[in-house]
Amino acid sequence: MQRHLKTRSKSNSYLLVIQQFVFIALLIILHGVQMPNTFALLLFFLGALFGLYTIRHNKPGNFNITPEIKKDALLITTGAYQYIRHPMYFSVLVMMLGVVLSKPSMLSFFVYALLVVTLSLKAKKEEMLWKQRSSEYKSYMQKTKRIIPFLL
Repeated sequence: MQRHLKTRSKSNSYLLVIQQFVFIALLIILHGVQMPNTFALLLFFLGALFGLYTIRHNKPGNFNITPEIKKDALLITTGAYQYIRHPMYFSVLVMMLGVVLSKPSMLSFFVYALLVVTLSLKAKKEEMLWKQRSSEYKSYMQKTKRIIPFLL
C-alpha cells in the first residue's frame, strides 16, 4: 500500500512538471520570440539572472525538476533561499510575466494564471515532503516567504 502511494505521489510530481512546461511553451508560442516591450524584456532578463544567482547557491545534486526531495538533498538557506523557499519558481514566474507583458492578451494572462497555480502546487508538495524529512524546515518556513520575496 505504501509503495502504491509513493508511486502515485511521483506520478503527480511528474504531472505538475509537465503542466509547468506546457504552460511555459504555450506562453512562448502565443507571443513568439520577439519582445518589443522594453519593460517586458527587462523582466525576462531579471528573472533569468535571478535564476542563475539561485543556481549558484544551490548544492550540486540538490536540483530537481520535480517537487520530490532527493535522498541526499540538503536544505539551502543562503543566497535567495534566505528570503524565499522557492526562488527558481519565482525566477520562472518573473520571466514568464515578461513574456506575457510583451504582448498581453486575456488568453496569455489565463495561461500565466495556470502556471502560477501549477508552481504553487509544486511548492506546497515540496514543502510537505521537506516537513516530513527535516525538523528544521518548519523553522525555515517561519523565516521566509514561499515564492515572492517579502510578500507571499
